[in-house]
Amino acid sequence: MDNSQFIQFPPGSAKFKRSMRYVPRDPGEDLDMEDSEHSLPPEGEFHLFGERHPMSLTRFVVACEGGVEDSDAEHGSVVVVTGVAFVVMAEHQIRTLDGERAPNNFEDEIKLGAVDRTFVSLSVGFEGLGVKEEKMWGILRQKVGGASGLSSQGLGNHMLRLRPVTSAMRSYSSATKEMTVRDALNSALDEEMAADPNVFVMGEEVGEYQGAYKITKGLLDKYGPERVVDTPITEAGFAGIGVGSAYHGLKPVIEFMTFNFSMQAIDHVINSAAKSNYMSAGQINVPIVFRGPNGPAAGVGAQHSQCYGAWYGSVPGLKVLVPYSSEDARGLLKAAIRDPDPVVFLENELLYGESFPVSAEVLDSSFCLPIGKAKIEREGKDVTITAFSKMVGYALKAAEILEKDGINAEVINLRSIRPLDRATINASVRKTNRLVTVEEGFPQHGIGAEICASVVEDSFGYLDAPVERIAGADVPTPYAANLERMAFPQIEDIVRAAKRACYRSAPMAASAS
Repeated sequence: MDNSQFIQFPPGSAKFKRSMRYVPRDPGEDLDMEDSEHSLPPEGEFHLFGERHPMSLTRFVVACEGGVEDSDAEHGSVVVVTGVAFVVMAEHQIRTLDGERAPNNFEDEIKLGAVDRTFVSLSVGFEGLGVKEEKMWGILRQKVGGASGLSSQGLGNHMLRLRPVTSAMRSYSSATKEMTVRDALNSALDEEMAADPNVFVMGEEVGEYQGAYKITKGLLDKYGPERVVDTPITEAGFAGIGVGSAYHGLKPVIEFMTFNFSMQAIDHVINSAAKSNYMSAGQINVPIVFRGPNGPAAGVGAQHSQCYGAWYGSVPGLKVLVPYSSEDARGLLKAAIRDPDPVVFLENELLYGESFPVSAEVLDSSFCLPIGKAKIEREGKDVTITAFSKMVGYALKAAEILEKDGINAEVINLRSIRPLDRATINASVRKTNRLVTVEEGFPQHGIGAEICASVVEDSFGYLDAPVERIAGADVPTPYAANLERMAFPQIEDIVRAAKRACYRSAPMAASAS
């Protein structure tokens, strides 16, 4: 890119006290905007603060009207502007341009994402603009012919030509595309690293090898070895280094090649990370994420197949997240990285290659899911099925089978094990009067056991049938494929349990014949 792809602010607009920096797609490209004469793009359309619309342009445009209060020339510049701001990424597709309307003296953060996950972050303050809460700002459309573009005065006129967003545009903003869980995790890491220079990744084969499961693909080339750190096979060592760096304000993302190996580092996870905030009377925050594949994969034996949800979910001071879909993976990982407390992020190896539909909202770099809030994946009235990670997919398939038999199952994707969304679970059980819990972990002291206890304590009077728990077998995971399948929940197990809860199962004698 050359300077002709940028534009000078119109007359009367303030300039940045320090130059705003564009984080380019190609290494080595680093361009300043300050005090440059530039031209507008030949064609474009961009969105101002209301609805969310994907779009493409061939130029990078920044225009503002008002005073610049502060700016930061770090990667992913944060610029505070008083007035109206428009920002468009160069040669990429914009995910969203988000900004809720609010009364005066309002400040909101806007982040723009691109196809290759390059982005710029802005904080825009509105003071004295008279923007009412119910009023939506509109779309600014511009089409400029020729290479010379508009004059500075012409741009100023264009900036004032706003019109309200119509309700017809709302459907366009909800258009979906497919994204794998792997790409969702990769994009979340990329955007958070670009937004915050304190975020870095550390683990075995995360750099040169691009990650054992390619979750960190491309990050070493983009951010360098100081922020994408390959380590020896020493989980206790690099987990401890990560916790120490978090004590000093960095935000490490520690990758375990599998959470079975986190047992080598469990002292740092629990004693060093989880307890430090309490033991320091709140003086020490530990903003660290421990992430990697959890639970059984396929044919990897007893030592590589354990689910650690119940292990870490029992520890005060930790937050434990369990994504299922690409939306979960992207939104929860961003939330984990931004959280001031240690987060255990349990992924599933067999889900990495699965594709899920994602909306424009999910693709926005500002997208973030709340920690501790479950999602009702499928509404129903006859039986509640709770699940997390890969088992959510099994529960949804079981619900489809049950529907053919006239049973309308409600499926809850837990998303978070600690904190557990007890309110959503109990509200569902009070509606359906039945509960089936599903997990791949061991049955004793499991996640399902905790959910059952919560429902018995808070909603016992609403139950019309005994609670059903579906879990992994209470044995070390077999290596033989046929025995391994028997050791973990299958779709038919969930169907049978739901039918039992609804008193629709066949008598034992009939099923035996």
